Amino acid sequence: QVQLVESGGGLVQPGGSLRLSCLASGSMYRLNTMAWYRQAPGKQRELVAAITSGGSRNYADSVEGRFTISRDNAKKTVSLQMNSLNSEDTAVYYCNANAMSPGTNWSPRDYWGQGTQVTVSS
Repeated sequence: QVQLVESGGGLVQPGGSLRLSCLASGSMYRLNTMAWYRQAPGKQRELVAAITSGGSRNYADSVEGRFTISRDNAKKTVSLQMNSLNSEDTAVYYCNANAMSPGTNWSPRDYWGQGTQVTVSS
């Protein structure tokens, strides 16, 4: 299997910044699109940002211009730089990766991190 381990969440003041990181690990596997999702209390989980294996990026309208997703294929990491944070950014953020591995006969599967809490508050 593929394991995803997240780090970087925490408490930040409005207008501040945080950087989330996610490390993929396991045996032989190939990573396709990687993404960050978030879920706020009382709301559905939503896609925040995604990045393909070739580096094409897609953002939710609410974070466009404030957040930046990036990946390092050699290190097998995906990061989310979050700037100008506001209270509506408060949520649990989840790392997601679509991957193929021998364990699934090379069929693509989605893998999820454990989630990390981001709280924007004074």
